[in-house]
Order: sequence, then C-alpha cells, then structure tokens
Amino acid sequence: MILHIAHRLDWEAAQAAGEYRVDSLTTEGFIHCSTAEQVLGPANEFYRGRGDLVLLVIDPARLAAELVYEDSYDSGTAFPHIYGPLNLDAVTSVVPFTPRPDGTFELPPF
Repeated sequence: MILHIAHRLDWEAAQAAGEYRVDSLTTEGFIHCSTAEQVLGPANEFYRGRGDLVLLVIDPARLAAELVYEDSYDSGTAFPHIYGPLNLDAVTSVVPFTPRPDGTFELPPF
C-alpha cells in the first residue's frame, strides 16, 4: 500500500475524467506518494492546516503506470513516485485527511 495526499476537488475531478492527474505529473514527470510511515512528514510540511484533503490508498499491484522508489529531495529516504496518471481502480479507498486543531496531521485508520 502507498498513499497520496490529494485535494478533495482534484479527486472528484479525476472520477469524472477517468484518471487522476496532478500538476507534478507535468512539471516533474510523476505523482508524489508516500508509505504510511512517511506520509506525515510531507503532510505537516506542505499541507499544515488544510481541511480539504483526502488520502488515496493505492494498491501498487494495480497500477497501470510505473512505480519507482527514489530520493527526489536528497533526504536519504526513497519515496514512491507514479510515472504516469493514476488509474482509478488502483485506489482501494479514499480516507478523509483532516488536521488536528493545531493544524498538524495524524494517520487516520484505513
């Protein structure tokens, strides 16, 4: 299982379009993802206080696009990246991802 932090409206648009695409697919060539152990780092760094998010729970075995684990920010940690649009049938669940009162996130049950 890998996770992707998505804006709720982007996920809704993906359902209408038949696939999920984000700006990073055009600008960087991939969709950023995380493992369950990694997701709180980017969530708290880039999305602190955002209440319009969901976590996409993705089954890597169902991906149509290539999945590559790599260290894209020289952090010493390899993050999963999807090199192509995310096919909707690879998403096994969509979990609300709301911050705590202090704006930080905790891992929800999924």
